[in-house]
Amino acid sequence: MQRLNRSSYPESKSYPERVLQFGEGNFLRGFVDWQLQVLNEKADFNGSAVVIQPRGFEKIERLNRQDGLFTLYLQGMKEGRPVNEFQVIDSISRGINLFTDYDEYVKLAASEELRFIVSNTTEAGVAFQPEDRLDDRPQKSFPAKLTAFLYYRFKAFSGDVGRGCIIIPCELIENNGEVLKELVLKYAKLWNLNDEFIQWIHQANTFYSSLVDRIVPGYPSDTIEEKTKELGFIDELMVVGEQYHLWVIEGPQSLYDELPVKNTGLNTIVVDDLTPYRTRKVRILNGAHTAMTPVAYLSHLETVEDAVNDPDVGVFLKEMITEEIIPTLEGEEKDLSLYAEEVLSRFANPYFKHYLMSISLNSISKFQTRNIPTFLEYMNHKCKLPKRMVFSLSSLIYFYRGKRGEENIDLQDQLETLKFLREKWKRYEDKMVTLHQLTEEVLSNDQLWGRNLANIPNLVEMVANHLLQIEENGVPNALKELNEKVCK
Repeated sequence: MQRLNRSSYPESKSYPERVLQFGEGNFLRGFVDWQLQVLNEKADFNGSAVVIQPRGFEKIERLNRQDGLFTLYLQGMKEGRPVNEFQVIDSISRGINLFTDYDEYVKLAASEELRFIVSNTTEAGVAFQPEDRLDDRPQKSFPAKLTAFLYYRFKAFSGDVGRGCIIIPCELIENNGEVLKELVLKYAKLWNLNDEFIQWIHQANTFYSSLVDRIVPGYPSDTIEEKTKELGFIDELMVVGEQYHLWVIEGPQSLYDELPVKNTGLNTIVVDDLTPYRTRKVRILNGAHTAMTPVAYLSHLETVEDAVNDPDVGVFLKEMITEEIIPTLEGEEKDLSLYAEEVLSRFANPYFKHYLMSISLNSISKFQTRNIPTFLEYMNHKCKLPKRMVFSLSSLIYFYRGKRGEENIDLQDQLETLKFLREKWKRYEDKMVTLHQLTEEVLSNDQLWGRNLANIPNLVEMVANHLLQIEENGVPNALKELNEKVCK
């Protein structure tokens, strides 16, 4: 059987390279690249994306073996009925391996056709690493890579303000456009780039904050044989996603002139203020995802659907949203409750398997940005700790011990985070510290949580108690006891 590429799939089309995309993962391919496909078909956008892998290069090599093509399955409710459909996406032209083809990256910066830059490097990717230098090939951090690219572009066009870019980050960070621009300017200062370049950043480039919403579980390993037979070709980059999607971009209505999404069926909107959309989505959907993952996985469940339908984890999840997340949000309770019901329905989508381990990447930084704000808001409103969220925090710390019974957990996070937590658990296992001491040391690390959580009254004691229960009885029994106590 042939591999999917432009030779085996001659129906594919090629388009000018108008988009630079930082991120080769499932989400951007199942969200942004799919939208580019729709724009090419329905709005004559006439553009493709060049993809950069923020870390490593293995997936870029795989992407290039398939000439940028991949199959997207969209499964779920559409216009009130269940729909399972697939499409070959041809809106990626190629990937650039920055470790072997950095000159191509520099050459792309001089492209007259390039206009857009999009990214999704996870919350942990939008960070400043002072050791990065302009002459690195490549730089380590995404913002440093972007700064270098923009500087190459500035030089290639001699500072022409008509050759700037529209930059739309998709990372789940508040004011992600502003944060990314600040980091670019910080690197420009660190590297002593001239004032003309800094003025060009301000005058020629626009950084738009955005909010994305689509559940994209990714590669369907459990049904790949069935889908391969259906397609008639081998596709190592196949992606499964839900039908629902939303992209909210904060900017002027004139953006529609360059991004012609109107009358295409795309749920992409430009608004003056995305704050209400962002807070609701990040706290309820993403926050629930992140809080649920360690609890469900340590309860020996594998998928989001399993978690929603489990009698104990499902109750925990629903009650956490209803009683601890929604009360911290502004807006009509009825509207928030309806959105929460929709989210839980999306979580339970029977068409695909959204594996908990696939969404556990960088769980610590995700908990910091998605759940700690809820945690603090709840305390301000209720003057007490959110018991379910505390249990999730405790389960997360235990998750980073790297064990589920006798099974090793393949933890994926920043090396510094993994090293810190590994050392703390090793000291406990060697009987050098107690669980209470371990808890206090972990919660005191403001690099992990954005603040010193150990200063919150009673939190260390409550987390340490949960860890002791989990250590002695396991998460399922500790969770069952929690549900019984809280529901009384």
